[in-house]
Amino acid sequence: MGKVVLNISMSLDGFVAGANDCPEHPLGDNGEILHAWMFSGELTSQINRFFKLSKMNRNVFDTAAEKTGAMIVGRRTYDIVNGWGGSHPLKNIPVFVLTHNIPNSYPQGTTPFTFVTNGIEQAVLQAKKAAGDKDVSIGTASVAQQCIQAGLLEALDLHIVPTLLGMGVRLFDQIGKNKVELKSTEVLEGTGVIHVKYDVMN
Repeated sequence: MGKVVLNISMSLDGFVAGANDCPEHPLGDNGEILHAWMFSGELTSQINRFFKLSKMNRNVFDTAAEKTGAMIVGRRTYDIVNGWGGSHPLKNIPVFVLTHNIPNSYPQGTTPFTFVTNGIEQAVLQAKKAAGDKDVSIGTASVAQQCIQAGLLEALDLHIVPTLLGMGVRLFDQIGKNKVELKSTEVLEGTGVIHVKYDVMN
């Protein structure tokens, strides 16, 4: 049975994008460093040849991608990246966009997009149905925070980059007042990144 998993790169001080992120600069000031580990080697990802990784990083990236059956992202992220031009790097994976308003149009490509306007619970429900036995991957801070507040997040796959951005988009900015217990299940040192896995215990 698949899980609802937060899978995201972050700085050591908890940012998933730098300040001033926008369509012209999607990762914000200095935010590119958070994804440099995906281009840190000579081995081509078996999921998407765009990514060139070290052996350890490729294994982590490809394994997670193979286990992913659907994704949920927020509308702000979707707009900033212009819907990945219609084709998310994880090819053919359905993407559910949590939003208040459905756009009039969106770029056509290989990715099937579904716009969910009735809350995070419905987004997770629909994504789980689409994913089947695979995981639902959460790829943006706002959706992760909503999942944590609603008690829907089951695991975290964090790719921690050894840098301090100082400012930007915080991953755990609005998670509510309840304590969240985590259990560490794996720690791997890759090239330019530490891969850490947790299960959510409550």
